[in-house]
Amino acid sequence: MKEKVRWGIIGPGRIARAFAEGLHHSQNGKLVAIASRSKERAERFSKEWQVPFQFYSYQELAESSVVDAVYIATPHSEHMDTTILCLQNKKNVLCEKPLAVNASQVKTMIESARAENVLLMEGMWSRFPPLMRKVKEIVLAGSLGEIFSIQADFGFLPKNKDPNGRLFNPALAGGSLLDIGIYPLSFASMILGMPKSFAALATLGKTQVDEQTSCILKYENGAHALLHSSLRCETNQEAFIAGTDGSLRLHKQCWKPQKMTIQSHHSRKEEYIEMPFEGNGFNYEAEHFGQLLEEDKKDSEVMPLEESLSIARTMDKIRESCGFKYPFEE
Repeated sequence: MKEKVRWGIIGPGRIARAFAEGLHHSQNGKLVAIASRSKERAERFSKEWQVPFQFYSYQELAESSVVDAVYIATPHSEHMDTTILCLQNKKNVLCEKPLAVNASQVKTMIESARAENVLLMEGMWSRFPPLMRKVKEIVLAGSLGEIFSIQADFGFLPKNKDPNGRLFNPALAGGSLLDIGIYPLSFASMILGMPKSFAALATLGKTQVDEQTSCILKYENGAHALLHSSLRCETNQEAFIAGTDGSLRLHKQCWKPQKMTIQSHHSRKEEYIEMPFEGNGFNYEAEHFGQLLEEDKKDSEVMPLEESLSIARTMDKIRESCGFKYPFEE
């Protein structure tokens, strides 16, 4: 049996706990290290997840010989600097989505990964579960015919509306688009690729981040994608694909894909498919990353770096058209 990938996590927050739980169900990875600027948080996380090594600076973990791969779980605003720190120390990096705040940062990260010849991948975990792989397989097989319409949404009402928290603080690149709007955008990108044009509207809150954003993307073949994200209400959290021969609905929660219904326009029959997670879902991206390392690959065919860059460019254009940027982008 091959040695398991030794993972380190930077940033012991909520998403780090989800990834740690996923590693418990991973066949090819194990959690060995945690880094936090807060000694108390690092030790608390270490005790909770039985992590043998704790580091009290990101630099120490990046330089450590006990780690093969690093999961970046910091706020969006820190993704680029923390990732590049790890890449320059020859650490393979899985960076939680969004890969960075804007396309310029994403481009810099990709260039760094290629210069250092190490693996970098965006942690868009919803791409990797079996059901989402099945969705892509169905579309590519032409079972739905030519795709002309996609609808997808992700809205929820946060319990904590702290203006200094990561969701609402502009200094941390808060807002609905980057945090949850990226799920519908990534889904549309997976099915239809890069849009030709778009229209978008956003509602800015008191802290001047987008608390709700809607957009319509138009593609080369005339297809449309209607996408929505909200921090003001809970939405259906479903995704719908309509083609000339059939349709497919990803049921709630589409960003946590486990159930779908496929309808044929010809037979009028419906097929319900359920593929429950083994683990919490984060194990699938961790295992994929580990497989890439085993095969000495520097990019993922499931979540390619160029697609991450394309999605970042689309989000840049949406934010620009809606008139908001983050203070550190001025």
